[in-house]
Amino acid sequence: MSILKIAIQKSGRLNEESLQILKDCGISINNGNDQLRVTASNFPLEVYYLRSSDIPQYLIDGVVDIAIVGDNLLVEKGENIAIAEKLGFSKCKVSVAVPKEFKYNSIQDLNGLRVATSYPKTVTDYCSSKGITVDIHQISGSVEIAPNIGLSDAIVDIVSSGSTLFKNGLKEVEVILKSEAVLAVSPQISSESKALLSKLQFRIQSVLRSKKSKYILMNVPNDKIDLISTILPVLKSPTVMPLAEEGWSSVHSVIDEDTFWDVIDQLKEAGAEGILVCPIEKMVL
Repeated sequence: MSILKIAIQKSGRLNEESLQILKDCGISINNGNDQLRVTASNFPLEVYYLRSSDIPQYLIDGVVDIAIVGDNLLVEKGENIAIAEKLGFSKCKVSVAVPKEFKYNSIQDLNGLRVATSYPKTVTDYCSSKGITVDIHQISGSVEIAPNIGLSDAIVDIVSSGSTLFKNGLKEVEVILKSEAVLAVSPQISSESKALLSKLQFRIQSVLRSKKSKYILMNVPNDKIDLISTILPVLKSPTVMPLAEEGWSSVHSVIDEDTFWDVIDQLKEAGAEGILVCPIEKMVL
């Protein structure tokens, strides 16, 4: 029997959120103490816990079939690796930061200066696109300390909240790229593994849709149902059920969380009452 092999970061926030989305997909993973490889009990899936910087090479070599990884790593080390799904979590930026006293006007101010980073290719490509050259010092870990010890004039690193930069007397001055977790696919994935990936991706899409949607119920006068139906951004048509009180119905639908409050305001103005909003656990289309 074929088994789909997936790599995830072995520790940190991306690890936790990767395991959570697999759990939301109904996949049970018994993560034993310090195990680097575990098998799901209810889905043909084998999980490899790896250093995030190593994951692109594992995908290229076909050691794993898929991976949950930040797309910033694919830009740096695996630009030919396909992305099957953007997952919407672990969002961050790859940014330029300089000491607070540095008078920064544009990226041109870094021309000829020293830049410490864990992303040399990303920095080189970006600087080339801006027509400048920099002296890259490639280091792994604690990049933010480099200007304080005289190793560099600026850094390029991952930025989430910016608190680490602040603690080290740095300021963010330029965003090179924005990143989020993605489901990446090995160029060497087999046809059998592709079939399993399709099943997993279907589950992931259902989970992601449910996180972006809300189930809404409301009481509506029968003469307002057509108007209410035009407001609701439904998949086909809303569910309408008569109430015990004559002349009224209960209308059920699903709305997108991004437009939630705008839709609610319109529904109230159109005559909807007793509006109830519920979270959705899964959403299968």
